[in-house]
Amino acid sequence: MPKKLKELSALAVSRLKTDGRHAVGGVDGLHLRIAGASRSWVLRVAIGTRRRDIGLGSYPEVSLAEAREKARAMRQKIREGIDPIEERKAAKARAALEAAKNKTFEECANAYIEANRAGWKNAKHRQQWHNTLATYAFPLIGHLPVASIDTGLVLSVLQQPVGEGKTLWLDKTETAVRLRTRIEAVLDWATVRGYRSGDNPARWKGHLEHELPSKNKIKQVKHHPALPYAEIGAFMAELRQREGMAARALEFVILTATRSGEVRGATWNEIDLDARLWVIPASRMKAAKEHRVPLADEAVKLLQSLPRIEGNPYVFPAPRAGKLSDMALTMLLRRMGRDDLTVHGFRSTFRDWAAETTAYPREVCEHALAHKLADGVEAAYQRGDLLAKRARLMADWARYCGIVRSPADNVVAMKKGIA
Repeated sequence: MPKKLKELSALAVSRLKTDGRHAVGGVDGLHLRIAGASRSWVLRVAIGTRRRDIGLGSYPEVSLAEAREKARAMRQKIREGIDPIEERKAAKARAALEAAKNKTFEECANAYIEANRAGWKNAKHRQQWHNTLATYAFPLIGHLPVASIDTGLVLSVLQQPVGEGKTLWLDKTETAVRLRTRIEAVLDWATVRGYRSGDNPARWKGHLEHELPSKNKIKQVKHHPALPYAEIGAFMAELRQREGMAARALEFVILTATRSGEVRGATWNEIDLDARLWVIPASRMKAAKEHRVPLADEAVKLLQSLPRIEGNPYVFPAPRAGKLSDMALTMLLRRMGRDDLTVHGFRSTFRDWAAETTAYPREVCEHALAHKLADGVEAAYQRGDLLAKRARLMADWARYCGIVRSPADNVVAMKKGIA
């Protein structure tokens, strides 16, 4: 019969100082483990063929009497065929699952945005994501467990009132469509993380499409207001009489058929005047692909006329350093009394001119606008950027922009210089 260990008293236990395991008696396998300033209770037991150590808490937070009581309860479970360690693991897993189920939609949305921020092109896109959800989704469902979000709640967000007699889906359709897509992405992410299960209640195909009219049925798509190409010469004549960096930037936008942001962010190191070429890096392009822009004579002369400010790399600097704001060109149009136009609309003006008055192939015109070719087969065969052909196209466009058409359709050549 094995020798029974002497039961140490509480006072005797308090006097133990040596590092290592100290059997305290009272329950087989109960030890006080000392490692420097750390003291903890450990029950050493055999479960099946394995020897296991079960922690019972720190000393003196857990007293000697409490440790013996816990140790006896553990041994009783083992006699009943229960593994206390596996039982603890299962309890932790259940607690984690319950905690996961209580993750709110707002917590999941913020975590999704943080997880995907590296894949988004800029901070503005990330902010737009957050703002849309914060404005329309968080007030209604942000505080709810993500596991509880169902179709009815998604519809309550998408059909919420946005004014007297107006709803988000019917009266702010573009915003609502983006919001639905973002809610769907957050819920998909939550499912992958184990915070919810089942079908995504924000999915469109085969689901919400039966509850909500598609955006194409609500109203026709409104394109950016564009100037008829026959009027571009008269507009350029007026524009070239105006002073200021915004006027020169808008002129360059028109001559190059590029986007406002691409021009406003242009730096001198992107431009090679000798090669008559502007290379916009992929990081600044909507399609995240480098875009080479051939510069016509008029565009080169415009650039040569601009001042270069020491310490400011931008081709079109703002009056108080940095680059022009995104409203600078819009405000210029308003001062010209052209509230009916948008800066982006001049790309449509160029495209209409190219399609209706020239014989340039469609792919040349699409490359000039840095558009992705819609036909995958066509894109696969057309791997170059057709720079030489685009150079001729842009030269023709610049010349056309220098011609003023009278109401009687008489053509009058205008000076190509820059006022």
